[in-house]
Amino acid sequence: MDIATIVGVVAALVIVFTVQILEGGSPASILLIPSLLLVFGGAFMAAMAGGVLKDALNFPKLLQKAFLAKVAPPTRLVDDIVKLAERARREGLLALEDAVKEVQHPFLKRGLQLAIDGTDPEELHDILHAEIAAKKKADKAGMKIFESMGGYAPTIGIIGTVMGLVHVLENLSKPETLGHSISAAFVATLWGVMSANVIWLPIASRLTRLSGVECEEMELIIDGVLAIQSGSNPRLVAQKLRSLLPPEVRKAAEAASTKKAA
Repeated sequence: MDIATIVGVVAALVIVFTVQILEGGSPASILLIPSLLLVFGGAFMAAMAGGVLKDALNFPKLLQKAFLAKVAPPTRLVDDIVKLAERARREGLLALEDAVKEVQHPFLKRGLQLAIDGTDPEELHDILHAEIAAKKKADKAGMKIFESMGGYAPTIGIIGTVMGLVHVLENLSKPETLGHSISAAFVATLWGVMSANVIWLPIASRLTRLSGVECEEMELIIDGVLAIQSGSNPRLVAQKLRSLLPPEVRKAAEAASTKKAA
């Protein structure tokens, strides 16, 4: 599990509440149920109104993915593909039929199964790339609701502040309550701006990053499967796939491979 989002969001909220305490305030003074309900509930409903019901229903799943998604090292995937290439080179492509059952990555499994079934390389390339394109569209639609909430939350917070100030003006005859009422009115704006910039927009960025990583893995898998299908030398397969990795990851993988060979 990659804890970057958990650490970032939680630490940001802790900093906000710590500053509130250091300035002599109480955390309870900004934890007002009406303001929280208006900002979080209103932003979600506004985002849902701007999309389709499916996006809103996928909200819990996307939220879980943003906080708990695993980011596996790409070198592990390269090593798995190279092992499959070695077996295919040694025993033939059909020998991978049993090995496919043990493959954990679903996209790699589908690609290998298509290759084993004798799919033409061009058709295999087109089918797998079409799946990547479909995934990008689905991911973009999923992260859109978080981007929308990040856009709506500050404005809805201002609406809450205006509502609070209207309530203040209605009670000018009670000056002893004005200070508390005015401060409570601005809590909605605080949560609107804070939730947008600490929660919703970072989550949208996180989902964008995860989608990019997953699509890069899928591109790497396509090159690996096509190389296996063509019967390429496993060493060339390894070299080709490692060339697709980020420079620092590639250097580490090459160093590990050299050490293992020695």
